Amino acid sequence: MEPRAYRKIIVVAEGPVATITLNNPERRNAIGPEMVNELRWALADAAEDEAIRVVVLTGAGKAFCAGADFSAITAGESGALQPFDSDGGDYAKLLPTMCGYSKPLVAKVNGHAMGGGLGLVAASTFAFASIDAQLGTPEVDVGLFPMMIMAVLTRLVPRRRLTQMMLLGERIDAHEAAELGLLNECHPPEELDARVAELAGKLAGKAPLALKHGLEALYAQDSQRIEDALPMLREKLGVLLGTEDAREGLMAFLQKRKPEFKGR
Repeated sequence: MEPRAYRKIIVVAEGPVATITLNNPERRNAIGPEMVNELRWALADAAEDEAIRVVVLTGAGKAFCAGADFSAITAGESGALQPFDSDGGDYAKLLPTMCGYSKPLVAKVNGHAMGGGLGLVAASTFAFASIDAQLGTPEVDVGLFPMMIMAVLTRLVPRRRLTQMMLLGERIDAHEAAELGLLNECHPPEELDARVAELAGKLAGKAPLALKHGLEALYAQDSQRIEDALPMLREKLGVLLGTEDAREGLMAFLQKRKPEFKGR
């Protein structure tokens, strides 16, 4: 991955796994335009790097992300890193990137995830959290509303429960978040790193093209009728059947050995 002059995130690539750490611990990793811009650069770089197969997103310190950094937003924050595009710090552009990401994106929720931070969790492919973490939508308590993150939360949380959360500004613990589908799993803090590393290792061992096309198909069929989705899914399957990885996987199955996927 290309090194960049990040100020609000840290990016570390170790083998096939890239870890992006929100790095504004003094403000509990509150997210503003500069951090959004840097996240978009990091995600784009990881997507283009064939050596990277999984991306982990976490927070520095005791919090995952406390939500919007209102001081940075009202001050018109700008950073040293060039804008990702004409509006690089737009959170409304970050969420679709994450929801349509071509590689598994794992949120390692090491602490509280509120507001916009909860949006990052909901937009990730997987979300594993510490049992100490709380997740919530407190915007209404300051006269606002979780408008943008509603788009990703409605895909995961039952409507009545989500409406209650948003209108009352509720915070829920990690166990309830897992029951609602906001999290895959929650673990004691001392076990979280190992559990996420285990998941990332398993994902990295899968055929990267199968994951890429599978994720693309999953996102595409979300808004389609079954009559329209099935031809698209059949076409995607045909593409995969023509890859070297599929041939290797089928041959390895017949020969009762572990496949060696190369992303071709």
